[in-house]
Amino acid sequence: MAKIKPSKGAPYARILGVGGYRPTRVVPNEVILETIDSSDEWIRSRSGIETRHWASPEETVAAMSVEASGKAIAAAGISADQIGAVVVSTVSHFAQTPAIATEIADRLGTDKAAAFDISAGCAGFGYGLTLAKGMVVEGSAEYVLVIGVERLSDLTDLEDRATAFLFGDGAGAVVVGPSQEPAIGPTVWGSEGDKSETIKQTVSWDRYRVGDVSELPLDSEGNIKFPAITQEGQAVFRWAVFEMAKVAQQALDAAGISPDELDVFIPHQANVRIIDSMVKTLKLPEHVTVARDIRTTGNTSAASIPLAMERLLATGEAKSGDTALVIGFGAGLVYAATVVTLP
Repeated sequence: MAKIKPSKGAPYARILGVGGYRPTRVVPNEVILETIDSSDEWIRSRSGIETRHWASPEETVAAMSVEASGKAIAAAGISADQIGAVVVSTVSHFAQTPAIATEIADRLGTDKAAAFDISAGCAGFGYGLTLAKGMVVEGSAEYVLVIGVERLSDLTDLEDRATAFLFGDGAGAVVVGPSQEPAIGPTVWGSEGDKSETIKQTVSWDRYRVGDVSELPLDSEGNIKFPAITQEGQAVFRWAVFEMAKVAQQALDAAGISPDELDVFIPHQANVRIIDSMVKTLKLPEHVTVARDIRTTGNTSAASIPLAMERLLATGEAKSGDTALVIGFGAGLVYAATVVTLP
C-alpha cells in the first residue's frame, strides 16, 4: 500500500493584521424613524444603536472587501501575492456563483490563491478564522485572508419595526499566518438547526420564479418586496444571553484562560443588552475592555467582530499582544467562539 506523505505547516497560527472598511454614508436613527413607528430613545434603549453605515452603489461587497483586505495585508507586513487562500463570509453577495472571493483575490493581486465563500451568518468570521488556522497549521497555505463583509441594507425591510434599525454595512478582514506559539485557541462551535426559524430570510429566491404574487411579501403600497432578514427578537435574545455565555466560557476553558487573564472581549455586535448580559454572566473583571462598536456601526453580521477589533486597536482601547475572547452567533442558529492574541 502506498503511503501518503504527511503535510507540514507551521506549528501554530496567529492573526498578523486586521483591517476594516465602513461605508461613507452615516445613517442616524432619525432616518429609520421615517418608515417605522418608534423613537430614537426606544432604538437606543433596546439595541444601543445610534447610527449605522449604509453602502452606496459603488461600495459593493467586493469593493469594501478589497479596501479592508488591503489594510489587513499591509498591517501584516506581507504582500498580496503571498496570500495562499481567501475565505469570505457573507450572506449579501447575490450571485449564486461564482464566489465573490475569487474576484476579491484577483483584485488584490494574489497569485492564484484558493478562494471561496462561506455562509455562516453572524458566526461567519469565527468559522473562517477556524478554517484559516487549520490551513496554516496543515500547510496548505502559509497566509490566509479571512473577510467578513455585508451589505445588509440590501436585506433590510424598512417597514419592519423589529429589524429596520438593526443592520449596517461594512467589511472587516484579518490575515492569519504562521506562529511559533499558540495565538488562536481551540474553537467551540456548533449549530442548533431546530431554531433556524428564529432568524431567516422572509422568502426564498425560488418563489420569485413562480409568479404567484400572493406568495410574495408586499410593501404598504402593494409593491413586491425584495427578500429581507426577519427574526423573532425575544427568542433570539434569550438564546444569545443564556446559551452563548456558556459557549464563551467553554472557549475560555478550552484555551486555558481565566476571566482574570483576559484583556479584551469582542462579541458579535448584535445588541448592546446582549453584550452587557454576557459580561455580567461571565463575571468579567472591570479591566477587560469590551467592544461596543454596535453603537455607531449597527449589526454588520460576519463583519462585526473584525470591524470591532480594528476599532479597538486603532483607538488604543486594545493593544497588540492582548488576549481577546471573540464569539459570533446568529442565523442558523450557529455560533463560534475562541481566544486569540491580538495582532
